[in-house]
Amino acid sequence: MTTLLQADDIHKTYTIAKKSVNVLKGASLSVSEGETIAIIGASGAGKSTLLYILGTLDRPDQGTVRIGGKDVYALSERWRTNIRSTRIGFVFQSYHLLPEMDVLENITLPSMASRSFGSQSKIRDRAKDLLKAVGLADRADHMPMELSGGEQQRAAIARALMNDPQLVLADEPSGNLDNATGGQVLDYLFSLTKGRGHTLVLVTHNEKVAGSCDRTLKLKEGLLVLA
Repeated sequence: MTTLLQADDIHKTYTIAKKSVNVLKGASLSVSEGETIAIIGASGAGKSTLLYILGTLDRPDQGTVRIGGKDVYALSERWRTNIRSTRIGFVFQSYHLLPEMDVLENITLPSMASRSFGSQSKIRDRAKDLLKAVGLADRADHMPMELSGGEQQRAAIARALMNDPQLVLADEPSGNLDNATGGQVLDYLFSLTKGRGHTLVLVTHNEKVAGSCDRTLKLKEGLLVLA
């Protein structure tokens, strides 16, 4: 299988209250196209930090990240922004929907920013199709605060898939939801990414959720090991 994502020797240190905290100490992983990977670990182990580095939202102190063979941190910020907006979809724990825009407008944002899929009418049609796919066809003109937490996260999944990304990164996507609602959200996430051929890297503290993935890696003492 073709490798889509390759990270090697990732280090990251933060300074908190004048103290250095070494979060990542040489973490490495390789993810093939179409694969679903779970990253588990204790709270504060650095799972989200690693995910943000993989998604070019945060820069490592040391190490390389390659997406589709490109060393993303050797590229200019403009090229990283392009890769982030066209090849990566993000699902965050706290949804991050813009409250001043309705649901359909939130979903179309990635394509409006990257000018993907041509005309505005084509972009809106694609967004409507994705909302239908996550069971929110009747919520397109609602504001985010009119949706439940589970509905907001389903809308966030639709937004993440809007630009047909090769790589989807999900940070505790069910972390703010009860078990039943979270399970429903994860069902949509897994079925849509698998069905559309996206590669998924999922951060979770839930080993049952991780068990639904092709492989599970554990972040322990700053390194990734097989769980």
